[in-house]
Amino acid sequence: MSRLARARDAAYGKRMRSAPFTALALAAVMALGGCQESDEAFGKRVQAYLLEHPEVLREASLKLQQKDQEDQAKAALDAIGEHRSQLERDPRDLVVNPNGKITVVEFFDYNCGYCKIAAPQVIQLIKDHPDVRFVFKEFPIFGGVSNTAAALALTPQVKAKGLEIYQAWMAEKPLDDAGIDRTLTAAGIDPAAARKVAQDPAIERQLIDVHTLAKALQIEGTPAFIVGDTLVPGADLGALQLAIANARSGKPKKR
Repeated sequence: MSRLARARDAAYGKRMRSAPFTALALAAVMALGGCQESDEAFGKRVQAYLLEHPEVLREASLKLQQKDQEDQAKAALDAIGEHRSQLERDPRDLVVNPNGKITVVEFFDYNCGYCKIAAPQVIQLIKDHPDVRFVFKEFPIFGGVSNTAAALALTPQVKAKGLEIYQAWMAEKPLDDAGIDRTLTAAGIDPAAARKVAQDPAIERQLIDVHTLAKALQIEGTPAFIVGDTLVPGADLGALQLAIANARSGKPKKR
């Protein structure tokens, strides 16, 4: 092999180690037949290098995953700002501590196991912090009883007992139709009458609107909490408390 060839190979190896995406890009271009160089041996060296250094592929995969997460977070942040009013000030939602200075929004499903885990702490947070204005977004994702419960929760008679019903239904594991009726009866609500009101097309419209909003925010599961510009996915109550503390202190969110 000539010195020129050896020097080219050495420079190639250095580029590959310092810029794994370049290596992957070259390999991809060659695979698509877009490389102008006709040296077949060069293509084989690319393949051999990747086989000898699979960590390059792993690093590239991790970088791509990180970029996807960052892009999703930015898209969600932009969407939160765009839909702020619908998120925090939809008059159709159940709101507890309406005069609170800090708004927390929760997307939840009454038969979500993690929502049930988080519910006692949500209740305690609301009781302990009257400065936290809590917005409940009915977001049924499991169908069946979840849809029934969400629609019932939006009726005037059930919403009037909102926090009491929320706590009771979250304690049912799982929540079924019998549990729904039992809880409503205990709260002094006629289940049959409430079920009739729950068929109002306006309630169906509200549930559709919440699903559309969740999609815009890239929320796919429950629970999901939003505090200011911060999205807290899952039952991470520690992260929720931190987001509330940051909002209370006026600490800006890092972008």
